[in-house]
Amino acid sequence: MKAIEFNHVGKQYRLGLVSTGTFSRDFSRWWAMNVLGKEDPFLKIGETNIRSKKGESDFVWALKDIDFSVEQGDVVGIIGKNGAGKSTLLKLLSRVTAPSIGEINVCGRIASLLEVGTGFHPEMTGRENIYMNGAIMGMTKAEITRKLDEIVDFSGCERYLDTPVKRYSSGMKVRLGFSVAAHLEPEILVVDEVLAVGDADFQKKAIGKMQDVAKGEGRTVLFVSHNMASVRNLCQKGIVLCDGMTDFIGTAEEAIDHYLKSATTQTENRKLMTDCIGYCKSYLKIKEIQINNTPYTTTSLSPRQEVLDVLIKGTTKEPMKCEVRMIIKKLDGTPLAGFIEGCYTGQLCNIQPGEFTFERHIRLPKYLADGYYIIALYLHEPHVQDFFQAQNCQTLHVEGFYEPYAHPLRLSTEGFIGLESV
Repeated sequence: MKAIEFNHVGKQYRLGLVSTGTFSRDFSRWWAMNVLGKEDPFLKIGETNIRSKKGESDFVWALKDIDFSVEQGDVVGIIGKNGAGKSTLLKLLSRVTAPSIGEINVCGRIASLLEVGTGFHPEMTGRENIYMNGAIMGMTKAEITRKLDEIVDFSGCERYLDTPVKRYSSGMKVRLGFSVAAHLEPEILVVDEVLAVGDADFQKKAIGKMQDVAKGEGRTVLFVSHNMASVRNLCQKGIVLCDGMTDFIGTAEEAIDHYLKSATTQTENRKLMTDCIGYCKSYLKIKEIQINNTPYTTTSLSPRQEVLDVLIKGTTKEPMKCEVRMIIKKLDGTPLAGFIEGCYTGQLCNIQPGEFTFERHIRLPKYLADGYYIIALYLHEPHVQDFFQAQNCQTLHVEGFYEPYAHPLRLSTEGFIGLESV
């Protein structure tokens, strides 16, 4: 049974203006859309929602030709870069705003957590807001009262329950808002990126509750997040949005891989790793970085490669006591392996003012999982300071290290490095 169905939905906005410009046109629009049930007569051909380019039209499609369905009980992650249309899609689904074209069919009550404080009246207390939200969802006062203790206990806001919400911190608003949305028994739970405001313990608790809502109670969840690990742990299916259009629909794992590889491809363009330096001491200048004998932000390990070479050249005006630190990470940022000899051997180099060169030859494991990885590179004095940071400076492709006629490790189930018997 389909819980949600988007049929060629689009949302268009006019840049810089709210109305059509005249009262008569505003009235004609209202009459056509609200009385006659037709499309907006002043809808015009607009441009795709690409933030980085200046357009010619005053009209822009925040969403265009969105077409997908969600089965009852599915947990769907919606991912994409900032401005891709994720929040607009959830607002359309929650009926905060109406689509310009297309049709959205929903089966069941929707509880939404779109922004910090959404659905709360700031002058009302937490307790009053709980009852108000329940009433909006069609619940009786007795039904809400039965759920009240559970909501308050989950949110951890019992002490402030009779305090006006305007005095809550953003984290408290998110805690109470999520608790209300998750416990008032909606058929569809819609959660935007607001959980990022909460602390790590509450995020873990909220993810667990959404899993219970979906698996234990058979309800539908739509979850927007930039945290790929959360999407992977929670969601079964994934939808990738790009510039207001559907870019990919598949399993959560497939959607994450597609999104991360697309993001990597868009930023490659033979970019130098020195351009990825986000922090550097004022007295230090890095002239060249090479990893795997290339200064560029993409490289591949050849089959059975035994050594990964790292080269750093620069000049310093002050003496430094430091060593190279290199971290290999999954595309979602999870560390997998590190070259941090300065930490676990305690040996550091004393660099005097002037030019310097670091060369490190890192022995690679015999067996590695295939896939795409991210490298972060630093010069550091362990547990004291970083002299420069080049986060995500290179994308590393590994085809998998394994014996002939065997199979490479699968990162998702078998890990990054294969251990050997003695």
